Amino acid sequence: GRHSMLPRHVQRLGRDWITHWNGSQILALNSPVSSCMRWAGHYPPWASFPLPISADFSANWRFHPFFGPWRQFQTSNWHLDNYTQSCCFHLPNPSMKSEGEEPLTKKRRLSGQDDTSTPEQETNLSNQKEVSCLSVAQNEEKHGSKKGTIKRHWEYFCQQSKTMKIAKNKGSDQSSTGSEAAFDFTVMSYNILSQNLLEDNSHLYKHCRQRLLFWTYRFPNILQEIKELDADVLCLQEVQEDHYRAEIKSSLESLGYHCEYKMRTGRKPDGCAICFKTSKFSLISSNPVEFFRRDIPLLDRDNVGLVLLLQPRFHCKASAAVCIANTHLLYNPRRGDIKLTQLAMLLAEIASVAPQKDGSFCPIIICGDFNSVPGSPLYRFIKEGKLNYEGLAIGKVSGQEQFPRGQRILSIPIWPKKLGISQNCVYEMKQQQKEENAEEKLEAAKPDNTQEIVVASEKLSSKLRHHFKLSSVYSHYFPDTGVPEVTTCHSRSAVTVDYIFYSAANDDTAAQPGAEDSFCGGLKLLGRLALVTEKDLWTVNGLPNENNSSDHLPLLAEFRLIER
Repeated sequence: GRHSMLPRHVQRLGRDWITHWNGSQILALNSPVSSCMRWAGHYPPWASFPLPISADFSANWRFHPFFGPWRQFQTSNWHLDNYTQSCCFHLPNPSMKSEGEEPLTKKRRLSGQDDTSTPEQETNLSNQKEVSCLSVAQNEEKHGSKKGTIKRHWEYFCQQSKTMKIAKNKGSDQSSTGSEAAFDFTVMSYNILSQNLLEDNSHLYKHCRQRLLFWTYRFPNILQEIKELDADVLCLQEVQEDHYRAEIKSSLESLGYHCEYKMRTGRKPDGCAICFKTSKFSLISSNPVEFFRRDIPLLDRDNVGLVLLLQPRFHCKASAAVCIANTHLLYNPRRGDIKLTQLAMLLAEIASVAPQKDGSFCPIIICGDFNSVPGSPLYRFIKEGKLNYEGLAIGKVSGQEQFPRGQRILSIPIWPKKLGISQNCVYEMKQQQKEENAEEKLEAAKPDNTQEIVVASEKLSSKLRHHFKLSSVYSHYFPDTGVPEVTTCHSRSAVTVDYIFYSAANDDTAAQPGAEDSFCGGLKLLGRLALVTEKDLWTVNGLPNENNSSDHLPLLAEFRLIER
C-alpha cells in the first residue's frame, strides 16, 4: 500500500535523510540486529550503520523524540533487515566541506575485494582468490557473488609464473625451491585516500553514501584488501600521519612488513610509505625526498617522495639489490613546470641510490600517483628517457585537461641552477665530475674543440634526459576494445594517473618496445592484477563504495629478478 506522509518535522531533516514509514510502524534499516553498529562521533545514537563497533540494540539504541515515547516502540513490531527499497538513512557528515582550491585527483580503489563481516564470507573470499583468472565480465555474471563487487583477474605473461603462483598459494617457500637464481616478488602501488583530504574535497564524493566515508569504516576494508593481495612490497600514497602512527604501521607490522614513511612538508598531514616483507627483503638504505625548497619560488609545494634500496634475502649474489621509489606528484593540471621539476628531483635521488660498483644501475621500480595521463609529455619522458620541452605549454605537460586554460610556455631551463640538478636528472656534483672527466679526454685528443662543446650544450638546454630505460606494468587500454583502463574515479572524472614503472630485462616479453637492459640484470614482468573500465566501476556506484574504501584502485605486479 501507499505510505502515509511524513510529519513536517521529519521532512525538515533534509533531503539527505530518507526514510519510509508505514501504518504498522515497521521500519527496516540497512543492517540486521546481530550486526547493529553504533558510531558515537558523527551519528546520533539511534542511527545504525555497519561500523566496526558492535552495540547491543536494547542497551544502546535510543530513538530521537520525533519517533514518540520509547514505550510505544517497545510494543511495536520493529525489524532491522538488509537494505531494501523501503528504507535508507543517508546522514551527512557535518565536518565535511567543499573547497574551491585544487582538489586532489582522486582515485578509486580496486573493487574486487569484499568487506568480510563473517567467517563464511571470508571463506568465500579465499575461494574467489583461487579462481581470480576469470574475466571481469565473467565475474559480473557469476551468480552468488556479493552484490556491488567487481572482480579483477590476474593476467599472466608466462606459464611458469602461473605455476609458481599456484605453488605459492599452497604454501611453498621460495627459498626451498632449489632455484636460488630466480627471485620472484610482488609490488603494489596504492593511494589509500587520506581522510583529511577526503573531507577537504567532499564535493568529489557526492555520489557516495556518507557512512562509507568514515575512516572507521574505510580502514578495515583497506587492511583486508592488503591482506588478501599479500604483496611483498607496498608503495602507499596519501597515508595520513596520525592514522599511520596510531594503527596503519602497527597493523602492517603484524602482517610481517617493515615500514618507512615520509610525511609531506606542508600543512596537509599525509605522505608516502614503502612497506616490505622482512621475510623477503632487508633494508640497505632509506632516502626521503622533499620537493619543497624555501629558496626556490618554483618549488613552493609540499609533495614528497621516498626511495629505498632493498636486498633480497634469497638470492645467489650477496650484492644483489632492488631500488624501490614511491611518490605523489602535484595535482594542479596547470603547473606542469612544478611536476617536471619534482619528477627530476626524484630521478636524481634514484640515480644517486641505485648505482652499483660496476657503474650500472640495479633494477628499479618507480610507483606512485603521478597526476598525469598516459601519452602525456610527462608520461613519455618517464618511458622514453628524453623530452624536448621547447615551446611546450605548461598546461599540457600532464594531459589532465583536454583544453588547458592559459598558454604559458615552459621556461628554458625549467628550474634554476641552484637546485643542483642537471638536465640529465642527476645531482650536479656528480654530473660535473663526469663532464670534467669527459672534457679532459676530449681536450687531450682535440684541444680546439672547446667552443663546439659549449655550443652543443646550449642547444641541448631544452632537452630533459634520464638514464633509466623504463617500462610500464600496465598498457592503459584494453587490446580488444581500445577502452581506457582507469585507476581513479570520482564525481568529476575517471582516468589513469597511477603507475608502476620498472627496468625491464632483455628477455622480458611484456616490456614495451625500446626498453633495454642497461642495468645489473633487470626485472621480468610475470603478471599483473588487471584493471577495469570506468563503466565497470560505475556499476558499483564508483569509488569509494561498500567494499572498496579508497577512490583509487591498487596496482599489483609480480616480477622476477634477473641477474646479468
